[in-house]
This record gives sequence, structure tokens and C-alpha cells, in this order.
Amino acid sequence: MALNKIRQLDRDSVGITLPKDDMRVEGLLNESGQLDGDHHVHIRHVDEGEWTLELVEEIET
Repeated sequence: MALNKIRQLDRDSVGITLPKDDMRVEGLLNESGQLDGDHHVHIRHVDEGEWTLELVEEIET
């Protein structure tokens, strides 16, 4: 099981690093390994100590 560190980003938020290999499998990186475009995820708190991430294809405005 891979472990990822939770990091303080600013006063109001934290972040978790997602492995590039996983992002590449999802088609979110370009040939140079950089993030290709804007992407959003919906994060849901499921239970104590458990969350899910879901890639959102379109954001309604």
C-alpha cells in the first residue's frame, strides 16, 4: 500500500500528492508528464478516515 503525505497548502487548505503514474493512466498528463488542461475532482467524506475522489468531466455554470 502506497502512502501519501498530507501537506499544509495555506491557512485554509491541505493537499495530497497523487502519483503521476495514476494520472497518466487516467489520461490527465501530456507527453512531457505535465498536467494537460484543467481538471476537477469531487471529494466526498465517506466515513471516519475515508474519502472518495471522483473526476468531474464537466462543471455546470
